[in-house]
Amino acid sequence: MGFFLCLGGSSNNKKQLRNIKNNSNNNRYRRDDKAQPPSGSSRVSPHDFLKDEPEVVYYSTQGNKSAGNKSRKSDSSKTSTCDGQTDGVNARAFAFVQLVAATENFKDEYFLGEGGFGKVYKGRLKDTGEIVAIKQLDQNGCQGIREFLVEAFTLSNAAHPNLVKLIGYCAEGDQRLLVYEYMPLGSLEDHLFEPKPKRKPLDWNSRMKIAAGAAQGLEYLHNKMTPPIIYRDLKCSNILLGEGYFPKLSDFGLAKVGPCGDQTHVSTRVMGTYGYCAPDYAKTGQLTFKSDIYSFGVVLLEIITGRRAIDHRRTGPEQNLVEWVSILFFMHNFLSFGQCGEYWLFLPQDVVRYYIQPKILICW
Repeated sequence: MGFFLCLGGSSNNKKQLRNIKNNSNNNRYRRDDKAQPPSGSSRVSPHDFLKDEPEVVYYSTQGNKSAGNKSRKSDSSKTSTCDGQTDGVNARAFAFVQLVAATENFKDEYFLGEGGFGKVYKGRLKDTGEIVAIKQLDQNGCQGIREFLVEAFTLSNAAHPNLVKLIGYCAEGDQRLLVYEYMPLGSLEDHLFEPKPKRKPLDWNSRMKIAAGAAQGLEYLHNKMTPPIIYRDLKCSNILLGEGYFPKLSDFGLAKVGPCGDQTHVSTRVMGTYGYCAPDYAKTGQLTFKSDIYSFGVVLLEIITGRRAIDHRRTGPEQNLVEWVSILFFMHNFLSFGQCGEYWLFLPQDVVRYYIQPKILICW
């Protein structure tokens, strides 16, 4: 799978540098009021849930550890039942009492983390003895029935070693829970940005193994699944690690059926995580498989540099990882060829102050 910085391939340096200047604007979400859901078949299928869109939502990479915070609440969270809508889920149906027993009534010491969907607990199934991760929908949270159904349908119909395995679900009364295989090493985010004391940092081979596995999982969603799926939420917190740092993609609540046949894109409202969302998708609402490729590129930069996609603790252009790397990339190119000249005039003043002026003195 290729990696692109989404900066184009033109040889016109002035145009490229103008793109750098506008980079921060391209990475901000905005509401696309003209975006409409794609026209589909009149026949209702499980994949229709992946086509419908709730209210446009925004994520932040700061604060919430697992899935970010949303500034708006999805309409789907208002729904209180999904009876009859889980028929297409090819996974085991659990009774709520079974999952209460597995977690000893959701004991605090079994708590693993919390995201937009709700809290995640470690548990042991009483009948099989299997260790599992149980995600419970927060009825007052950011996500709702729609995300529950999308994730259940997607994972129960997928079969790939780099996608987390869905063992079962519970849709009893107002309770909505998903049961997954347990990933003992947590998320990639934990290892890159929030390492535990005395935990050994990821070595280079492990980092490349994780990146390759994530790419293979993404390639399966795009090219092997029927219909093809656009992930829409690829980020370090959604890459879970098993023994030997074996990576698996998780959290498919934002997944969407991709364009098929002669379609070039899917028109939809912008959803995703700030810092990982492709600028063209954020601007136009036109979703393509390349949107996932852009997100993968951001994750790859995080793996290589050990920096977050968005880090407000840093100053200037360094707050945005893609912007910072883009500046370094172009500086290396035109300074290597002695093209100092007028190009720096097209960059923001803080960029000139931090990066250009010292390098121009060296060049001259």
